[in-house]
Amino acid sequence: MDKNLPFQAQSHKSYIEPLGDGAQELHDKSFIEPSMDGFVFSKQQSVKEDEGSLSATLVKNGCVNFRGSIADKQTTGGWKASPFIIVNEVAERLAFFAVAVNMVAYLVFEMHQSLPNAATHVTDWIGAAYVLTILGAFIADAYLGRFLTIITFSCIYAVGMVLLTISASVDSLRPPLCTKRPCIPATDRQTAFLYGALALIALGTGGIKPCVSTFGADQFDEADKKEVVRKYSFFNWFFFAINMGALLGITLMVYVQQEKGWSWGFAVPTAVMCCSIVILAAGLTKYRYKKPMGSVFTRFLQVIVASVRNHVKGIRVGMETQLYEVRTRESDIVGARKLSRTPQYRFLDKAAVMSDPEASNIKNRWSLCTVTQVEEFKSFVRVLPVWASTIALSLSFAQVSTFFISQASIMDRKLGSSFVIPAGSIPVFTAINALILVPIYEKIMVPLLRKKTGHRRGLTSLQRMGVGLFVSIFALASAALVEHMRRNHSNPASLSVFWLFPQFFLIGSAEVFTYVGQLEFFYDEATDGTRSISSAMFLSEIGIGSWLSTALVKIVEGTTGGVEDGWLRNNLNTSRLDYFYWVLTGVNAVNFLVYLLVARLYKGRDGASGSGSVRDEAMVDLQRGAAGRVTKLQDDEGEIQSTVF
Repeated sequence: MDKNLPFQAQSHKSYIEPLGDGAQELHDKSFIEPSMDGFVFSKQQSVKEDEGSLSATLVKNGCVNFRGSIADKQTTGGWKASPFIIVNEVAERLAFFAVAVNMVAYLVFEMHQSLPNAATHVTDWIGAAYVLTILGAFIADAYLGRFLTIITFSCIYAVGMVLLTISASVDSLRPPLCTKRPCIPATDRQTAFLYGALALIALGTGGIKPCVSTFGADQFDEADKKEVVRKYSFFNWFFFAINMGALLGITLMVYVQQEKGWSWGFAVPTAVMCCSIVILAAGLTKYRYKKPMGSVFTRFLQVIVASVRNHVKGIRVGMETQLYEVRTRESDIVGARKLSRTPQYRFLDKAAVMSDPEASNIKNRWSLCTVTQVEEFKSFVRVLPVWASTIALSLSFAQVSTFFISQASIMDRKLGSSFVIPAGSIPVFTAINALILVPIYEKIMVPLLRKKTGHRRGLTSLQRMGVGLFVSIFALASAALVEHMRRNHSNPASLSVFWLFPQFFLIGSAEVFTYVGQLEFFYDEATDGTRSISSAMFLSEIGIGSWLSTALVKIVEGTTGGVEDGWLRNNLNTSRLDYFYWVLTGVNAVNFLVYLLVARLYKGRDGASGSGSVRDEAMVDLQRGAAGRVTKLQDDEGEIQSTVF
């Protein structure tokens, strides 16, 4: 019997009963016209060969084309679809960084805010944009699907960019030019209009970011070995696209703003963002789509409620516990493949325990969950320690747009005899590093590491993240040493800004390894119904890192003497910023040790449960041999219960 065929109570025999003499009744004419027998057989064989050839090109990960049919590898997905997604990401990142690196200056010089308040507002805005990725992921997984979510929130993003451009172009939406101190502050109406535009941009970012990388990965079938390799290459080139957009945003867009003014500085990225929507829509017929699968948070809550309810009843998971699973080909979660039971977090297995096989509540997921639903929640819980132990890098990376730029602003930024590098463009060191390192890693390091480690990607996702976290220690140590040297120099303003290159280079290298490793890890460890929310998890780290950076600055200010006498003062030359960097170095070092422990103890869903592919729970357990014995009990509902040992 073909294990992949769906079980149906009405036609059960048609799948398990072999063709015998009775089958000849279907072709009675063959007894009357023997000469037709060979023709019928040849025709059937030809049809079977054509069907087999067609099925070999269809994806096996549940994706469909834009018409709703199973996607064909020959006409959809892969690198036929990925370029549209990568170009869209370049445009979105260009627009975001063009706003992010200029916004502090805009708030100070145009809206007449103080520098500390402006910096705090921008940091909070960036943090909100990335934390909102959780909302975007929820909408994508539950209602719209990834493509429609990207298109919808891209339009919201574009509206925010248009409003921001209007704010910079219409004089009545800004306070009058400051001619003497104190400057006239912006009115509540002017501030509200600007913050409304920024809120729409943050909301648009939150909807796009968790879906675009996942949507790109959906273009590669996990059941195809060749496409799996291409998927990991996509993650590297996707990160390359992020840095290309950032590079253009913090160089070209900053230059446009300085030379042409704020209106042009925001209008150009607005036009680019609008073009990106058209480019993304142009690939409509090339994409592979995953259907929305309902609210993942509701399913998580159902597992928790059912587990606690059965625990209160005194139910225990023992040697012969009946765990519930539907007996259809796919799981009870629409569009999601079945998952095998894993031995971790056995308390949650209580949600799938059938205390009474004759009970009528088997469809009530608040009382009884399927094994797949339980394993989906386990997969989410399983990655939380890894997620928590990589936040420190986001805390360190937040310094790139704050104190790193503050250092650069008071150093010699001349390039040649006349050109002065804008302070806001100094993070280009980080972007250029990523643009250089990604192709080198992909084309040179991966093949070399593959030969040494035997792993198809050279390093596993966890190893790659570990390398990035290790490098981040030296990035902040380098920043501390350079700042100590700058502060004690007889003429700090004469020091070249290129002394900051090591810290930018190292923090960029740390991001290359960790960020791409996170993309791979959270996608691979997620289930079909949690891909977007898993991407949102690691993206939210950037937002949380920004907020933690603000909190850490406030703590350091409060404990070391404030802005007048503490480590972080208004005058950077009298501050002890190097001490602050050493604190971050220590945080990164401790975090790295914690991560090593977490990574060593981590057991992925594949490592713990076999393949976790599209197979009936009973079939998986039967193949375990010594690990278990399964008994199928069929009921009138077309369900099964698995007695797992």
